[in-house]
Amino acid sequence: MTELAYQSLAALRQGLCQRTFSAREIMQAFQTRHITHHSLNAFITACPDAALQVAADDADARLAKGHARTLEGIPLAIKDVFCTRNIRTTAGSNMLKTFVPPYESTITQKLRDSGAIFLGKTNMDEFAMGSSNTTSAFGRVVNPWKRANDDKPLTPGGSSGGSAAAVAAHLCAGALGTDTGGSIRQPAAFCGITGIKPTYGRCSRFGVIALASSLDQAGPMTKTVRDAAILLEIISGNDPQDSTSANIEVPHFEAEIGASIKGLRIGIPQEYQIDGMATELRELWHTGTQWLQDAGAEIVPVSLPSTSYALPAYYIINPAEASSNLSRYDGVRFAHRVTTNDLWELYEKSRAEGFGPEVKRRILIGTYVLSAGYFEAYYVKARKVQELIRQEFLDAFKSVDVLLTPTAPTGAFALDEEPKDPITMYLNDVLTVTVNLAGLPAISVPAGLTKEQTPLGLQLIAPHFREDLLFRTATVIESCACFPYWKEG
Repeated sequence: MTELAYQSLAALRQGLCQRTFSAREIMQAFQTRHITHHSLNAFITACPDAALQVAADDADARLAKGHARTLEGIPLAIKDVFCTRNIRTTAGSNMLKTFVPPYESTITQKLRDSGAIFLGKTNMDEFAMGSSNTTSAFGRVVNPWKRANDDKPLTPGGSSGGSAAAVAAHLCAGALGTDTGGSIRQPAAFCGITGIKPTYGRCSRFGVIALASSLDQAGPMTKTVRDAAILLEIISGNDPQDSTSANIEVPHFEAEIGASIKGLRIGIPQEYQIDGMATELRELWHTGTQWLQDAGAEIVPVSLPSTSYALPAYYIINPAEASSNLSRYDGVRFAHRVTTNDLWELYEKSRAEGFGPEVKRRILIGTYVLSAGYFEAYYVKARKVQELIRQEFLDAFKSVDVLLTPTAPTGAFALDEEPKDPITMYLNDVLTVTVNLAGLPAISVPAGLTKEQTPLGLQLIAPHFREDLLFRTATVIESCACFPYWKEG
């Protein structure tokens, strides 16, 4: 029954409804794979086996009575940035290594209410700061893919690398991630899975540990585009507990799978042809364009002139908001605390021991750009650039329906080849941060392989709250690519 772990979420849902197999059998298949793939370090906290078996038996009982909910008995993994009641939530940091939330995030509660079973909390870059999943206090995550010419462990991308690796290695039927500058889409591309960053406000942020509040957005990471549509429909919707949550109707996203794209106008932004982009990625981009044209879409060149300023603006806004959000971790109210009788020493040592190097770096940068004398010079200018980028996208969408770009400038690199210079590492986000700055929805779809046989992804970007267009268009790329999903042997 271990082959059940290789099936898509949609296939598992159908099989459960038809009673072809049981929720307990599915759970046992994934538990077996957790044991054999422990070395990937995809999970920080696994839910107890006994509790999972009870949950699976409860699901089977509901299925037998005809009371099944949308995701009844489907095992999911949750990025360790979502607060889950009575399950440890660390955000990949020593600062929260013993934190057990007394409440549930809105999104995870929606999944629970739909019948999903949580296998555990996935590893991530500390407080979602990183592009390689190497900044976690709980060790690095390893991509299940290997290069054809060597056996070096590869990065799964970040910060949602644990979720991406778990889906790619068939350790769960689907997973939740968060995306602040590409942290769903880039690891999805590196691990050969589908990842969607919804429109800002489409999904509630209540109970999600914040990095940059104006940029963060949760989304699904799955094996297929259909699976992503199923999960996004469940986790979307207005939440009175989140003031940034949009009060807008949630479409039936799964209905868009397989719908025609004839007549859609696909924009190709010239500014995304950046220096250093892998040759095979440029060729894949051209191939993807041809796939969409063959399916009846019209290809339209577009220009987004401020794209080159996106990364500098992002790495001012992101640290500024992070320094503010992380000020709550002071060793007094909760989180890691150093025992001392001196208040200032308590603040200093608690934060020094609790935070890792990348978190400290961004707090320092963020505090600097928000300080007197520099606020206007840096932060205010970055916000002006952000508005320019947003307006350029709005202008582009007057002439096109969807934009097509690569997701990341390269395929997954080896962990021992990780750039030591943080600025070089930040360049991993160069093709994704614009979407977050503009608050737009975007999806990464596995579409091809590098010459070393590792995954490459193509990114689709749509206007605000038009995820339906993403699913419709992504299905075409998925069907044309016939992507070889990772499997042993």
